[in-house]
Amino acid sequence: MWSRIRRAGRVTALVLPCSLLALAASQSAQAALGSAPLTPPSDASVSSRVVQPASGTTQSVMRSESSAASSTSSTSASYTVRETTFGNGTVVREYLTTSGAVFGISWHGPQMPDLNDLLGSYFPQYVAGVKAVRAARGNARGPVSVDDSGLVVRSGGHMGAFSGVAWLPSELPAGVSGSDIQ
Repeated sequence: MWSRIRRAGRVTALVLPCSLLALAASQSAQAALGSAPLTPPSDASVSSRVVQPASGTTQSVMRSESSAASSTSSTSASYTVRETTFGNGTVVREYLTTSGAVFGISWHGPQMPDLNDLLGSYFPQYVAGVKAVRAARGNARGPVSVDDSGLVVRSGGHMGAFSGVAWLPSELPAGVSGSDIQ
């Protein structure tokens, strides 16, 4: 599966073949904060739970892709948490309003999801925030916290263990705070 690069008779690096990189690229989330939930790849599993923040109760259900879309229109629920586990082990949770729009996203797992896909039209705002944070700390790398009035993103981790959250403060349903996005 791995190919080796040899220099002067010794192995200096391991390289993943291009076919596997293409497979990983095809597993991108294709979701966007502020719009419709992601369309998971065929090797992903999806579950949903309806959360009513006033009572703190949840109702967990396993749903197919077609029934998950219809479940988000429930008028009695404040929001739905839709969890997608990708074949690579990365888990993305989407927090949906009753109309089905994504107001928050969280992720954790061995691979960083494509934030361009997850953040959608908010990605340029995130990139600008990351540049500002890094410039303020002398271009040092590390966990990132972007906290603008219209977008909050917290991301960090290391190779094999990445995590983060993102939400739209103005789109949070009544009774929901940023700390509920986990």
